[in-house]
Amino acid sequence: MKHDCHYHPGDPAKWHCDECQLHSCARCMPDASAKKRRGLCPRCNKAMRYLGAATEVVPFWHRLGAFFRYPFHTDPLLVIAICTLVPALVPRNLLGMLVWLLLALALMKYTYAVINHTAEGHLKPPPLAEAFSGSGFNIVILQILVFALMGGLVAAAGVLGGSLLLLLTLAFVVLALPASIMVLAMERSVGAAVNPLNLATLIARIGSPYFLLYGYLILLVLASGAAQDFALTHFSGWVSRPLAGFLNSTFTLMLFHMLGYLLFQYQEELGFAADYQDAVEPENQHHRDRSQRFDADLDMSLKDGHYDRAQTLLLEQLKREPDSSLRIGQLYRLLAARNDIRSLHANHPRILAWLAARHDGKALANLLLQLQQADPQFCLQNAELSVTVAGALYRSGHYRLALQLLQDFHKRFADSQALVPAYLLAAQTLANGLGQWEKATAFLDFIQRQCPQHPQHSEIRHFLVQAQERQPLRGLKASFNVAN
Repeated sequence: MKHDCHYHPGDPAKWHCDECQLHSCARCMPDASAKKRRGLCPRCNKAMRYLGAATEVVPFWHRLGAFFRYPFHTDPLLVIAICTLVPALVPRNLLGMLVWLLLALALMKYTYAVINHTAEGHLKPPPLAEAFSGSGFNIVILQILVFALMGGLVAAAGVLGGSLLLLLTLAFVVLALPASIMVLAMERSVGAAVNPLNLATLIARIGSPYFLLYGYLILLVLASGAAQDFALTHFSGWVSRPLAGFLNSTFTLMLFHMLGYLLFQYQEELGFAADYQDAVEPENQHHRDRSQRFDADLDMSLKDGHYDRAQTLLLEQLKREPDSSLRIGQLYRLLAARNDIRSLHANHPRILAWLAARHDGKALANLLLQLQQADPQFCLQNAELSVTVAGALYRSGHYRLALQLLQDFHKRFADSQALVPAYLLAAQTLANGLGQWEKATAFLDFIQRQCPQHPQHSEIRHFLVQAQERQPLRGLKASFNVAN
């Protein structure tokens, strides 16, 4: 069943809290461990249930092309080639029969590895070694026992209940055969694979898609039979038999891959959790990142309407990251949206510096006007910040507000090295912005007299010449001439 994240509709849920009935996606649980199936609910701090890929798996009927391509990956293609072509090359004697039997067992073992591999979330085939490693051949014996028991069950039904019960039992066995194969692959238990109640429960949990899959499986079997018949009819014996075996093995791998994918698709209904394994998802690479946990908590607080908590989170985070432009921006947007003038005033130095760095003159002007309306005596207490903010206001066309920040700068910050930059900026604002050349000249004369040793003293003389000629006040032009 598909569940979306409570906080990010459209994103598939990966975790579920039974206490809060809360579905969460990977973005909401960056500190959870998908590998260990361990995560704590952000609300109640209790263990959450891992859903794996249950809520994002594409239905199997949308992947039919991928099922047909599956046997033609390198590893399964090599398995099929070895298990079907090698027997054709060995002599027809006892040794040849032994080779044929071992390769048939290897192929069957590989098909069951395909089911398990796919059910665990691997959409790429298992490696070649899965077919020829020394362990795991017991699954073949178990499958033979399952077939024998099912045959015995059908025969017993015919003896005890006559032809009607025999037909009903046979119909159930044929219908439940894919379910039996899936149960055997997952549980490695003959009893579970032949238990009618167990098989009926699995079919019921999957529901109508099981019967849809069953129809596809019948089509695959018919297509495999037709392909083998064509090969045996139209080619000579030494070509037709290996080709028919190759086709049979190919369709068998498709079939078993589909069964494994059905388990993967309905993992939640079947009581287990698995995720896509063939690629490392970005969110799993840094699942212990505290910054991501903070982002998730902040996002959830905002979407739940807990604005006070969100504000507290940001202020606490800024104590740890006082220069974080990301957190300052988040705090400003939150306070502006809440129209919290008191908190804006308390945090105005960092917010104004952040806005100035972004060259956002409009937001700077709005914030300063809000602060001045709330406190008519408001003024900046930092010389460098005053020049920085005034410069951003000047460049965005807010000339009078820029001049307000620079007013009486020499009295407020008598010993500041920023006096010359401040009054050069004031002169530019008066001349270039307001066309008040006399006042601009007065500011330039003042700093020329008061700051003769300042590194920008030569620039002041250049500005005075421009002011006298009523030209826009601009800095010295760069020269690339080399003196002789």
